[in-house]
Amino acid sequence: MRTERFDTKQFIKSVAMIAIPVALQNLLTTTATMVDTMMLAPLGERTIGAVGLCAQFASLMFSCYWGFVGGGMLFFAQYWGAKDDEGIEKSYGITLTCMMTVASIFTILALFFPNVIMSLYTDKQALHGIGISYLKIDGFAYIPQVYAVVMSSLLRSTERVKIPLYGGIASVCTNVFMNYVLIYGKFGLPQMGVRGAATASVCAAVVNVLVIWLLAKKSGFHYIFRLHRHFRWNRTILKNYFEKCFPIICNELFMGGSTMIINIILGRQPETAIAALAVFRTLEGFIIGFFSGFSNAASVLVGKCVGEGNLHMAYERAKRLVPMCAITIFSIGLLLFAVHNPLLHAMSLSGESYEIGTGILMIFSVVAVIRMCNWIQNDTYRSAGDPIYGTVLEIVFMYVLVLPIVYLVGIRLRLPILALFACCYCDEPIRFILMQIHMYSGKWIKPVTREGRAALEQFFADKSAKH
Repeated sequence: MRTERFDTKQFIKSVAMIAIPVALQNLLTTTATMVDTMMLAPLGERTIGAVGLCAQFASLMFSCYWGFVGGGMLFFAQYWGAKDDEGIEKSYGITLTCMMTVASIFTILALFFPNVIMSLYTDKQALHGIGISYLKIDGFAYIPQVYAVVMSSLLRSTERVKIPLYGGIASVCTNVFMNYVLIYGKFGLPQMGVRGAATASVCAAVVNVLVIWLLAKKSGFHYIFRLHRHFRWNRTILKNYFEKCFPIICNELFMGGSTMIINIILGRQPETAIAALAVFRTLEGFIIGFFSGFSNAASVLVGKCVGEGNLHMAYERAKRLVPMCAITIFSIGLLLFAVHNPLLHAMSLSGESYEIGTGILMIFSVVAVIRMCNWIQNDTYRSAGDPIYGTVLEIVFMYVLVLPIVYLVGIRLRLPILALFACCYCDEPIRFILMQIHMYSGKWIKPVTREGRAALEQFFADKSAKH
């Protein structure tokens, strides 16, 4: 039977201790991106649109490596709960190797095939040259960016959330300063325009890695420095890792592919719509930034309990994360929409592009609540050892429902951009209901540690007795 009473105040405090630093770091990053957009605004809507399309390519890379982040955090959190240093170090080594491989591939594509990338994302020739010049430099940022992500994932999973935050602060400050210097040619340096923005991104990525390194070393966080222990794998370890990670990897790859298809369709819209969407992606980061805090809290707080065998606590925590996320995201969405007028104008939108941007924000302010709740439930299932349910649900709905509708509306019927944008989220309410049913079943608790597996039978026995 349950041995401890759920302490709601302590739970909220625990969520805040993890979620707030992560949210602040993402908020800083989003603010830097928004400042980037404002600094590039004098160069015109075409520049904004072209750089926005380049960001979609980086987003595709995110989809390709994020499966390893999700899988890695599953192991990091549960091994942390079980106090298994060897498990943490080996799973970190596998995650690092896989993510660096992805980053290297995208770096090669950006540096040597930027024309192919831009041709894929848009048929607007006026945007190609701008995007190509940006990608040829920005590609150098991918490897340090991804390396910082894998280190940050391990630090957050082991409840060292402040180090990634400080790295993010240093990175954002570097990015903003270098943007100012290089875009406009300050302090005697040449005026580089869009190439200056790309160079600033590279500098910021390197600074982020260096700060995380230095602070981790200073705090005695040894996991990321024991290179000789990272690669002591055997067939059993790799099999266990990829059995759990494979569904997550497939989910991110399939969803990355579907997102690319949607972006290709959106890239065939008028230039005003492309510019509005590029600005929206920047503002969307505010929502995702706050959500990421809850996502990391879910992975750590639930995964740790599952790893140490406290399954009742994991279940109770998971149930409460969804309404907390919904309230927070709804509040942030309202705030963002309330101040959208000066923001959109500051980022060069006017006339038709401003009207489109306003409509997009209005739609997203509504759907973001359901979307992020679905997302956090899926992350919760993954951290508890169930990467399959949410993955299958998301992929099936995307390819059976969303993509056909988006293609029909955007390519065949040529309906207005706002109708097309709304169709991108048509599956979210249905999935929310199915995800909630799975949440209350408790079947998503599937430990990978010995302590967790030992407590599993009693957990379901107690749950059945209660009902």
